[in-house]
Amino acid sequence: MEIWNQTSNDFILLGLFPPNRTGLLLLCLIIFIFFLASLGNSTMIHLIRTDFRLHTPMYILLSQLSLMDLIYMSTTVPKMVVNYFSGQKGISFLGCGVQCFFFVTMASSEGLLLASMAYDRYVAICHPLHYPIRMSKRMCVKMIIGSWVLGITNSLPHTVYALHIPYCRSRAIDHFFCDVPAMITLACMDTWIYEYMVFVSIILFLVIPFLGITTSYGRVLFVVYHMRSKEGRKKAFATCSTHLTVVSFYYTPFMYTYLRPKTFRTPQEDKILAVFYTILTPMLNPIIYSLRNKEVLGAMTRSFPIFFSKKK
Repeated sequence: MEIWNQTSNDFILLGLFPPNRTGLLLLCLIIFIFFLASLGNSTMIHLIRTDFRLHTPMYILLSQLSLMDLIYMSTTVPKMVVNYFSGQKGISFLGCGVQCFFFVTMASSEGLLLASMAYDRYVAICHPLHYPIRMSKRMCVKMIIGSWVLGITNSLPHTVYALHIPYCRSRAIDHFFCDVPAMITLACMDTWIYEYMVFVSIILFLVIPFLGITTSYGRVLFVVYHMRSKEGRKKAFATCSTHLTVVSFYYTPFMYTYLRPKTFRTPQEDKILAVFYTILTPMLNPIIYSLRNKEVLGAMTRSFPIFFSKKK
């Protein structure tokens, strides 16, 4: 059994994969996914920024989703990879605080942003005549700023709490990043107050937005079903299914992880579920939104003609 040096305030991240060939293979797969996700999200941001046809609320919100996904991955994956290859599992006290802050900020902000994107599609399909007023660029900017500000506001107390509670057990966190619920299992005090705070945060930033999204799309699908235009119906269904796919991949593992009583949770299961919302979903978002979106595909053709030129 390994004995960790506990003379400092630093933490130990036990990681995701064992130090063997299987672990190395899986880590290489994660690195490949990280590369694809970084490339895809960076491309989405570039296309939306440079192509004036994409300067609409829907795509501006989508560019923020890509930015959040980039920060999401960069907060967790690089440190995990460095620790694996170096054999050093440590993370500084400050570094752990930075991971906590950015992870909770992105988790909260992205949940609100996805709800904003659902509202945008709801207004566009159910109230098209009011769309320029309800979803003006000014309103879009307010939604974006609100998502970031509320995410940061939610993140600060979680981070401060995690860095100020006394740790009188091992400082070895059984995770691949500084996840606060995984950290408080090492505390030498009763943490029921914080567990209640986590529950409230999940309700406010995940459950309520999720219910809002499902309600909005329920109304949207009802309106779409009664559309006379077959082409309009097809396009609206494609938009709804695209967004609902993203929402499902993001919200389901998150809520399943944090809404369960801790007696039903295991570190290994929590780490596997965390891979979905920290690594896999950021990779899938740009793929889903680009391959199923004619406007984005058109912008890619205009921005990167060398890859889309047709032989005559």
